[in-house]
Amino acid sequence: MTVLPGRPTTRGADPKGFAYLLDALDEMRVPDGYKAEVVEGNIVVSPWPPGYYTLVMERVCDQLRPHLPKDHRIANGPLLYVFHEAERAHGPDIHATHRRTWETTSNRMDGQSLSFVAELTQPSTRDDDMTGKVTTYGSAGVAVYLLLDMQEERATVLWTPSTKGYESHLTVPFGEKLHIPAPFNCRLDTDGFQSPREPEKG
Repeated sequence: MTVLPGRPTTRGADPKGFAYLLDALDEMRVPDGYKAEVVEGNIVVSPWPPGYYTLVMERVCDQLRPHLPKDHRIANGPLLYVFHEAERAHGPDIHATHRRTWETTSNRMDGQSLSFVAELTQPSTRDDDMTGKVTTYGSAGVAVYLLLDMQEERATVLWTPSTKGYESHLTVPFGEKLHIPAPFNCRLDTDGFQSPREPEKG
């Protein structure tokens, strides 16, 4: 399998199906700086984000942590969540779930256990973050999906999950405050989510 920098790389679906792809994912040696997910019958390998994304993820976690449902935890570490009905497996940039979800020796977390996910878009994954993952997370009953469009510098919160995705959404430009609905009921300050302005080279 060839990895193309800046673009997702896919390994075609096998007739053995989704379970086979999950097993293949376990056996893959993903190059440093890349992550792997299962999307629409393929293993998709995409690059890890630039450094400032980490600061944005930390700001989101710090602001939401005091408002988590009881016994829930939030993290931005790489964990794979499996959505069997959608035959997808994702490693959300930020994820919140009940602590018991992580009390396992398995590396496959239950996607339906999630109460919150956030994705920070990259050019290679932006389309799926804004379409396929909306349907996957919503149909799995994830209460809130925060989509941070890092290219357009705007934040969208989606809630009221349904089989087709989400029934409600709200978008604000980076720099404004965004209401995060139940079960969090808090305001997220998106100031500082913008890309750092690199000094011009003389």
